[in-house]
Formats: sequence, C-alpha cells, structure tokens
Amino acid sequence: MAGYIVLGGVIVLGILVFVAAAVVRWLLAPKAPTYAKLKTYESGMDPIGEGWAQTNVRYFVYAFLYVIFAVDAVYLFPWANVIRDQNLGVPALVEMAIFIGIIVLGLAHAARRGLLRWV
Repeated sequence: MAGYIVLGGVIVLGILVFVAAAVVRWLLAPKAPTYAKLKTYESGMDPIGEGWAQTNVRYFVYAFLYVIFAVDAVYLFPWANVIRDQNLGVPALVEMAIFIGIIVLGLAHAARRGLLRWV
C-alpha cells in the first residue's frame, strides 16, 4: 500500500507544481491588451474567408511515408551500433531481416500505387 501512497503523492505534487506555475505566470505576465494583440491570426497572416478548408489527401500519404522511414531509422541505427556483439547472434539478424523486409514491402506497395511519383 505504501507504493500507492507515494504514487498519489507524486501525482498531487505534480498537479500542485503545475497550478503554482500557472498562477505565478498569471500574476507576473504583463496585461496590456490592445486591438493588435486580441486579433486572431494564423501563421502571421490575417485570416481570410471561412475557417474550413479542404486538404489534399496526398500530403497525409507523404507524412505516413516519412513516419515509416523515420521509425525505420530509429530502429536501424542502434542495431547497427551493436551488430558486432557476439551475444546477438543469428536470431537478431533474422529479426532485423524481417523488419527490413516489412519496410521494403511497404515501400514496394507505395511505389506500385504510384505514391512515390512527384508529378
């Protein structure tokens, strides 16, 4: 039961620190609202037209492809650093071959669907 008390104390302390920081910021922040400060903007531009805009799905596909290859790099670099370790052996090599095979299969699927063309 002592572990739960410590956990509860840490959670309560975290909440108190967050609330204290928010209150201190509210007390110390300058308060000089002007028209320019209260006006909404997006990316430095004044909003024009409706708030709803359609986005082409192609950008999401590029984002997913980037995530796939970023995750691939995150797993490959540590593995490449310890590949010479004698304790890894054949099972680690087989696991990485399966992982790279899945990544190559995804890349082949994206290429087959024409998602890697820039035009």
